[in-house]
Amino acid sequence: MVGLLLIGVAAWGKGFGIVSSIEIIGGVIAVGVFLLLIAIVGLIGAVSHHQVMLFIYMVVLILIFIFQLVVSCSCLAMNRTQQGHFLNNTWTHLGNVTRREMEKNLNCCGLLNTTDTRQEFKNEYAFCEADCKNGPMCETCGEKMLNHSGEALKILGGVGLFFSFTEILGVWLAFRYRNQKDPRANPSAFL
Repeated sequence: MVGLLLIGVAAWGKGFGIVSSIEIIGGVIAVGVFLLLIAIVGLIGAVSHHQVMLFIYMVVLILIFIFQLVVSCSCLAMNRTQQGHFLNNTWTHLGNVTRREMEKNLNCCGLLNTTDTRQEFKNEYAFCEADCKNGPMCETCGEKMLNHSGEALKILGGVGLFFSFTEILGVWLAFRYRNQKDPRANPSAFL
């Protein structure tokens, strides 16, 4: 379900023009397809009573659980200063086209400081194409993103924690039923 949800959200974001970066869309879809493949391995292993497939499923699910737990706890623990630092590093690595597109979509100019005396920030504000630039007050993109990022990180962290513990349930069930004999098999067979 999580894999299908990731693929659906990526398609929805691309369809509505919320996210235009092909790399981000491709990454989210790849993670969704990976999760679907792992789920299919678990289902085939469970239906066919294949112990090796169930063992591989358990190991991969434990690794996914650990990664998801770490990322979820990080999302919940990140404060506004850390978010600003992360946002600043990301903004400096974005290409000019992506920045301009983001400024247009969010109706904001620059990242956090439009009064900075450094030449690169003055030029950045000068090339802004957002509608708010012509108005009396144009909010910075950093402030707009930071206002919503705290709430979004808490939601993502909570959802991630919920699904990480459902993965532990999947590992427990696979472990419990991995050594069960196939009821359709020959009862005199060794396994």
